[in-house]
This record gives sequence, structure tokens and C-alpha cells, in this order.
Amino acid sequence: MDQLGRSVTLLALLAAATACSQTNGRTFVQMTAPVVALTHVRVIDGTGRPARDDQTLVIQDGRIAAIGRSGSVEIPRGTRTRDLTGRTVLPGLVGMHEHLFYQIERPGSAPLVAAAPEALAKLYLAAGVTTIRTAGTTDFAGDLRMKQQIEIGAQAGPEIDVTGPNLSAIGEKPSPEAIAQQVERAADQGATSFKAYTTLRSAELKAAIEAAHKRGLRITGDLCAVGYREAAALGIDNIEHGIIFDTDLYSGKQPDQCPDQRDLFGDVMHMNVTDAAIQRTIGDLVRHGVAITSTLAVIESYTGRDHVIDPRIPVLLSSRLRDPYQAGLKRWSNPNDDWAQLLHLEGEFERAFAAAGGRLMAGVDPTGWGGTIAGSGDQRELELLVEAGFSPEAAIRVATLNGAGFLHKHEVGTIDRGHQADLIIVRGNPATRIADVRNVEMVMKGGVGYDPSALIESVAGSIGAYDVRLLMRWPANAIVVLVLLVLAVLINRMGSRRAGRKYYKNVWSVEGLNSPSRKAS
Repeated sequence: MDQLGRSVTLLALLAAATACSQTNGRTFVQMTAPVVALTHVRVIDGTGRPARDDQTLVIQDGRIAAIGRSGSVEIPRGTRTRDLTGRTVLPGLVGMHEHLFYQIERPGSAPLVAAAPEALAKLYLAAGVTTIRTAGTTDFAGDLRMKQQIEIGAQAGPEIDVTGPNLSAIGEKPSPEAIAQQVERAADQGATSFKAYTTLRSAELKAAIEAAHKRGLRITGDLCAVGYREAAALGIDNIEHGIIFDTDLYSGKQPDQCPDQRDLFGDVMHMNVTDAAIQRTIGDLVRHGVAITSTLAVIESYTGRDHVIDPRIPVLLSSRLRDPYQAGLKRWSNPNDDWAQLLHLEGEFERAFAAAGGRLMAGVDPTGWGGTIAGSGDQRELELLVEAGFSPEAAIRVATLNGAGFLHKHEVGTIDRGHQADLIIVRGNPATRIADVRNVEMVMKGGVGYDPSALIESVAGSIGAYDVRLLMRWPANAIVVLVLLVLAVLINRMGSRRAGRKYYKNVWSVEGLNSPSRKAS
């Protein structure tokens, strides 16, 4: 084989090794069969109704074919049966403020952001989050790619509703036409939802809402320059995080300007949910049908409460992220009464909003200083909803049915005959002890059972790690191929010149030598 052939072969081997290094979604499958029966299990169905004991579910072709009292449900011959005495089954969670990146804030520096779509997708699934809306991205193309990989079975992860790039103000003067064009481009590329970001001004927000609705898509807002009541009047569908970030409540608010967050909090933390201003906001949001996404876990991460610390996070991070994480942990590990007060107010608001008929949904938002992570942060959200006064069944409805309905995904979010078998099987009884949602033994997505422990173990130490597979994506892959081909041509020319002088020793010959093997790091 000539030198060009050797080089091309090397390139092919590199591509093959890269492909082989990717785990297939089937790697983590714990149980699969044409027909499965889950017997003697407690059911929390996601509607908010009380749990039902000793139930049997028959799952066929990825859907719930039958459900009822054990002994009263006919189980077909040849069914694979699993006795789940002492276990509870609940709908797969629908996370409405999720990301496929992890972020660590650093005082005096830009946040450290690590795109980790493969790892975080597995963490969501391992925790029972079977559907997510990304609600913001650092790599829109990467999110679309991960969605596709999951759909074809090449990766394990939740169903993904992909939010387009954040919609932020452009220039000193409002540019509604440019914002509308951004929505159109992202929708053409595959975005199925949008998020207006903090700097977006009233005219731009109106244009974004109209452009999204024209495509039959929905838009949420992480708002600041525009307050909640104004956004509701403009037709926004959803607002993230809750009342403590509503700049309408700031006494010095100016139109189309985003005030300093410390000034806003200075006013808000002295308010009560019964205050007229908050009650007016609740009334407007409910009247206009605006949903609120609860993200209590990321708010709690700033309070310094002892149980805030998630022991899984350091294990999941690569070595380069552990020191910044520990620095953030040290900074935020002391009790912070201001944040604790804000968390309490937010919990009261969310309970009042839901009681008034508002659609409350749930998510984790794995950003902030790095104290929350995909999956386990969603589980913590459920615990905090119960702490805020929701019953366990009502909290589970917030994190399942409410989000599914908003996304028009009516075959997930509840456990009922004919629905898709997206289920979480946990040890214990979350109806009496909500923390049992953490005891995940198996997650079913489309009737296929996944092993949560295997999913988590597979991503240990990977968040923030450099990934050589990025070299095989466009445009990096084209650059790599071009460089290798140029080198191959140069090597081939040098070999040809040597071959013309056969009376010299062939210095390229390595016959009889063993190349040392090197393990990939």
C-alpha cells in the first residue's frame, strides 16, 4: 500500500473509532418485550387524584393497553410480568425549563458553560424526565442533532421540544422586524418553541409573539425589560421562574429597561403574596392564559440551606470543572436570608397562582452557580413544591400533565389506557413521602425500560470533558479531512521521490517493528 493509501486508511480508522465510541441507546435497556405487565403496583396517575394501590398495567406496543385493580385485569399469555409490590408507578416527568448545557457562575468572570447534550440527556432519562423543553440553548444545532439521535435510537434520552436561540434586543433602538426574522429562521431549522430573553423590549416581544403564533408555535419569556402584566397583554404564552423576577413590581421601573436585579429584589422581598400588586398580576396572568414555569430548585441553590448540596454533581463533572464548582459551593454554602425569603415568597405565589386556576409547570434550569443539575434537580423541584404547600399528587401533576398539555402532547403526562407508556417506577410511596421520587428503579419510555444506574454511571466525569468526537462534526470534520488529505499528498510525494532512488535504504520501511499501542484518554 502506498503512503496515500495508508493515510486514507488511517482517516477511515479514526472515523470508525469515533463512531464506535458512541454508546447506542439500546445499551441501557433493562426490559423490553412485546407485552409487559406491571402487577401489584401503586399508581399515581398525574391527574392530581389520590394514589391507587394494588394496580396492574398491561403495556403493549409501547402503550398502556389496560389498567385496573390487580386480579381484575386480563394478562395475555406470553406476557412478561414484573411484580412491583412496594413500588409506585407515576408518569414520566415533563421538564419545562431544561438545558443540554451546564453552567457555573464565576465572580468577576464570564460564566463557565459546558455543552453536554449526551450526558445531560441521559441524566434526565435516569431521573424519570421523559420529555423536556430546552428553554434556551448555547448550541441550537447541537440540540437539534441530539433530538434526532434520540429519535432514531442512537442515543438514550427524553423526547425533546427544542427551543430556538434566545431572543434578545438588537441595538439601541427596538428592531421588531429583525426579531421576527430570527423566529422565522429558527422555526425553519426545526425549533418548536421560543424564549424571549431579558433585554427584549415591548415592540420586539410583540413581534416575536406574533411570529411564533403565525407558525403555530408557543413562546415563553425570561423577562426583565418588559414586566409580566405587559407581556400577558401582548399575548405571551408562558413566563419562566415566577413572581420574584417580575420587574413590574420594582418601584423604579422604566419602560423597556431592565433594572438591576438587586434593586428589584430589594423591593420584592418585602412583599406578601396578598399584596394588591401581586394579586393583580395573578389575575392578569390567569385571565390571559399565561402559564408559569416553576424553577424552585435553582432559586433554592442560592439560599445556603444544608440540603441544597447535591452529592452527585462533583462525580458527574470533569476534572476541569471541579475546582470552579467547589469555589461556587464555598461561596454559596452559607445561609442567605434574602434568598430564603425570596424562595418562600415564590412558593406562596405559585400556590396562589395554581389555586386561582393558573397553569403551573415545572423545570430545573441547571444554571446559576452550578448547584443544580439535570434530572436530580427536577426531582428536587417536586420536593420543593410539596414544601410550598402542594400535595404530592398535585405537585406530580404540575411536573407531568400540566407541561404535557401546554406542549400539546396529550398522550404523555398521565397514566391512562391508550396513552404512551412513559413511566417511572420508584421504590416506596411518593404520595406519603415525596422524596421517594428519587428511588428510581426503572424508567420506561415508549414501553421500553431503561436502567437509571447504568445511565448515570455512563456519564460520570464527562460533563465539561473535551470530546474528540466534536472533530467529526461540521465544519471541524471538513477541516480535519482537508488537513489529513494535504498531509497524505505530501507524504506520498516524498515517498515517490525516495522510490526513484532505490540504491538508498528505504527509510520509510518499518517492517519487523511493533508500533506501541496507546489507549484513548
